[in-house]
Amino acid sequence: MSKLWGGRFDKNTDKVVEEFTASLPFDCRLYKEDIAGSIAHVKMLAKCKILPDEEAEQIAEGLREIEREFEADRFSFDLADEDIHMSIERTLMQKIGPVGGKLHTARSRNDQVALDMRMYIKKEIKIVCELITSLKQTLMAGARDNIDVIMPGYTHMQRAQPILFAHHQMAHFFSLQRDFDRFKLCFDRADVMPLGSGALAGTSFPIDREFVAKELGFSRISENSLDAVSDRDFLLEFQFAASLMMVHLSRIAEELVLWSTQEFGFVELDDSYTTGSSIMPQKKNPDVAELIRGKTGRTFGNLLALLTTLKALPLAYNRDLQEDKEVVFDTLDNLKLLLSTLIGMLSTMQINKVRMEESAGGGFSTATDLADYLVKKGLSFREAHEVVGAIVKNCISDDLVFEQLKLDDFKRFSSFFESDVFDVLDARSSVESRASYGGTSSTSVKRQFQVAQQIIADEKAWIQLK
Repeated sequence: MSKLWGGRFDKNTDKVVEEFTASLPFDCRLYKEDIAGSIAHVKMLAKCKILPDEEAEQIAEGLREIEREFEADRFSFDLADEDIHMSIERTLMQKIGPVGGKLHTARSRNDQVALDMRMYIKKEIKIVCELITSLKQTLMAGARDNIDVIMPGYTHMQRAQPILFAHHQMAHFFSLQRDFDRFKLCFDRADVMPLGSGALAGTSFPIDREFVAKELGFSRISENSLDAVSDRDFLLEFQFAASLMMVHLSRIAEELVLWSTQEFGFVELDDSYTTGSSIMPQKKNPDVAELIRGKTGRTFGNLLALLTTLKALPLAYNRDLQEDKEVVFDTLDNLKLLLSTLIGMLSTMQINKVRMEESAGGGFSTATDLADYLVKKGLSFREAHEVVGAIVKNCISDDLVFEQLKLDDFKRFSSFFESDVFDVLDARSSVESRASYGGTSSTSVKRQFQVAQQIIADEKAWIQLK
């Protein structure tokens, strides 16, 4: 089959080259964006009297028919078309004749593909943002349902201080809020209409780019035609936002893996989100959480691949830019599936409240409270720290815990200890004492819920608006 660009060539493209250069197997998913962009473009050509109204309508109706064929899974692909843009244009010309060739007036595949990718990523970012909001709602629901549950907080994977389980859940909520905000910024970066930039230098036709931008829902148009056709920063920023969110999701997954072990026993994952062993009948494996961790590396790889592709590319368009799509599509597909899966896993897991609270009181987790007690009695914090450290050392030596000590035992280390010292050794008292803004007390966490509710409302409003 002859190429739509083949006028200056004497030979047909080698079949191996066709297979090597074709992007149609993966960019076919851009058909809706490509057709919508083409319809807006041809409407503009008619508005600007570049094409007669009847020809523009004929082209637009042909494009709508092609879209119906896609929706009905009846569209016929040919690898020789190279990409979705040429495939749709070839089919259009087959349907309506030579007038279909006028569709490409005042545009190039270079600005066309830039348009399609911007439209596509804007649409997909909204879907990702909806899923992030749903995940945050799931975390907040789990926090609300377990507002009274105390667990050990950790630093260096060592028990540190008791905290509310709800406080822990909300920590993940706020990290995901930053992810949502980053994707919003990615949306804004992508919200620039490049069509009309031509191959690299603009066009000599009297086009109306603002009209096309309004038709396609863009807030602004690109300022420089060279930059417009070569810019893929918006995809890089998407890949970075996705990679950073995967860091956060992987941290959640790692905790689920640890917490579901017999050693921790903090949670039990639902059967529907776990798998068994082919040889050990007793096993219940957190494979879903493990795969979330695993796919993090894959997402990082996609970011690095795109960075490497763009490095040192001269202006303007180069065929290397074709490599932007597969990595973005792969990241998107994994991200959406992963978020949906994590929502289900978190909403169905069971919390072992007794095990969490037993662990919260162990490991001298109220040592800081004991030091703070001495500070309030008049010691400097460094003196108090040394006193409590000595008490801990003595307890370890005698195989004791704080709660087993008597007042005389405390007084051996400092005369500042009084009978009220036992009030600060309880894990729940420790938690409730931390009522500073952003702290782990139930009052502070409920304040976080109020802030989070407004964040959720704002995010839903943004999604609806865009």
